[in-house]
Amino acid sequence: MSLHRLTFTGLLVSSILAAPAALAQQAPVTSGAMATEPGKVSAVRMVEVSAGVTAIDKATRTVTLKGPEGRIFDVVAGNEVRNFDQIKTGDQVVVRYTQALAMAVRKGGGIRQSTESADALRTKPGEKPGGAVARQVTTLVDVIDVSPAKKTITVKGPKGNVFDLDVQNPDHFKVVKKGDQIEVDYVESMAVAVVPAAKK
Repeated sequence: MSLHRLTFTGLLVSSILAAPAALAQQAPVTSGAMATEPGKVSAVRMVEVSAGVTAIDKATRTVTLKGPEGRIFDVVAGNEVRNFDQIKTGDQVVVRYTQALAMAVRKGGGIRQSTESADALRTKPGEKPGGAVARQVTTLVDVIDVSPAKKTITVKGPKGNVFDLDVQNPDHFKVVKKGDQIEVDYVESMAVAVVPAAKK
């Protein structure tokens, strides 16, 4: 049985809400907020980055982008991306990425489970390429041990995996007890818009 250590507040949020590597390397403009109260933790982070289109491989639907710091990275536009042929070298791609995490204690127990849903929004035929995708994961985990002395809450996930949550706020121990459950809601969304190249 593997044991992992996460943080119930700050470190958990910063580790789970890390932006995708390609975006994080581009020195994006970010904003975020975190709230914590006994038995509840929530956080939101938003990242926005603009990159220029430097090359397009229509055969593989690969777009090569150059970020604000000069780093080059490739993005593959899946078949769900409409109006791909309209993307031109010199266009600017604006990516907005949002992540939200909420954790709340549930009393009374229930079956450990995890559910996932996804949705997509595409531009209309003829419009400039763009779209948005969103994914939500809800997981219910069991609290199997609470240790104020060690400042940890140990939980078991739906697949039997065990995690130690490092507790930064001692007030959590006033409401979290062995036998409780913690519901974790994670939502991420990404919106992409193409800005036409400026006319010379």
